[in-house]
Amino acid sequence: MANLGCGYDVLGLAIDGPGDEVVVREGEGTEGIVITQITGDDGLLPQEAAKNTAGIAAQKVLDRLGIGGSFEMEIHKKMPFGSGLGSSAASAVAGAFAMNELLGAPLERRDLLEAAMHGEEYASKAWHADNVAPCLLGGICLVRDNNSFDVLNLPVPEDLWLTVLYDPSIEILTAEARERVPKEVPTNIATTQAANLASFVSALYEKDFTLMSRAMVDRIAEPTRQPLISSFEASRQKAMEAGALAFGISGSGPSLYALSHGQVSAHNVAKAFDSQEIEVYVSRVNTKGAVRLA
Repeated sequence: MANLGCGYDVLGLAIDGPGDEVVVREGEGTEGIVITQITGDDGLLPQEAAKNTAGIAAQKVLDRLGIGGSFEMEIHKKMPFGSGLGSSAASAVAGAFAMNELLGAPLERRDLLEAAMHGEEYASKAWHADNVAPCLLGGICLVRDNNSFDVLNLPVPEDLWLTVLYDPSIEILTAEARERVPKEVPTNIATTQAANLASFVSALYEKDFTLMSRAMVDRIAEPTRQPLISSFEASRQKAMEAGALAFGISGSGPSLYALSHGQVSAHNVAKAFDSQEIEVYVSRVNTKGAVRLA
């Protein structure tokens, strides 16, 4: 989940699911990476490795290590497209991580960030780490600088839970959502946003859920993106009445999220949306990031 509340383009976190799976093995034929199978994409993803986020990220790992050879890749999509939940970032991270594991993990986890960002950039046309960093590293990540890959892992309070709401009937193009964000921001809004972000970081360190609730207000992106999600205000009111600490847009939408203090509160928020035809995920913050499954 990128653009987390007051952290537009700099703050993101990982949840426990859903997630994509990538399999990489040594090949016997053509030099380079050959994608042999893609499932769960309804035929939407390119099978050419140079045009696929996972393939690009995996190739960047090979390039960094100066390794050639033949490799085969399978991609199993288990995340909805265009959901604002970082589907392309998940595939890019999985591609880089899987290739590194196959080679015996010569690169540290943080060293894979650049490769994953290249894959994500191909899909989103933007050089931002607020999606791929938490996907790869886990937890809550603050991106101080994208070009130098200066990413900070922030503390995660044990009782911090999330409820994520995804309405598959709403489609939002990332490019359209980004175009709505103002190119210039008045000083008073910029200072308020900076104060909220600093307060949220402090709240994580202090495990101060009351401060967290006050700080999670986005003054830059959310006001201009709300009109793209007609149910936003009603959903926010329902979530807050159910006990949520804060409510916002995940990524560029249409997925929405609620932060809660404790599992019971998170499930109470989920129950408030039982009657709607939407997908609901209740999760703690995933502090592991990418994992090897086999």
